[in-house]
Amino acid sequence: MIKKTLARNQPEVGNFLRELRILAGLTQEQLASSIGVTYSTINRWENGHTRPMPLAMQKIEEMAKDMGELGERLLAKYYNK
Repeated sequence: MIKKTLARNQPEVGNFLRELRILAGLTQEQLASSIGVTYSTINRWENGHTRPMPLAMQKIEEMAKDMGELGERLLAKYYNK
């Protein structure tokens, strides 16, 4: 079975992160704290200056899955088919 992967190019990753954060009702600071990075890191990811490392993306994807149906819809929107 082939695992679906999140599009790793910008602006998709930044848009995914921003939408996830807003759906979760988190500020950039709160999201950063929950996954163990700094506010400025989240800001750079959302604005397309850098991309999350694979471990950070795993944490973010798990957060989306834990959100239930809203998170699953968001993942479906941004994952390659």
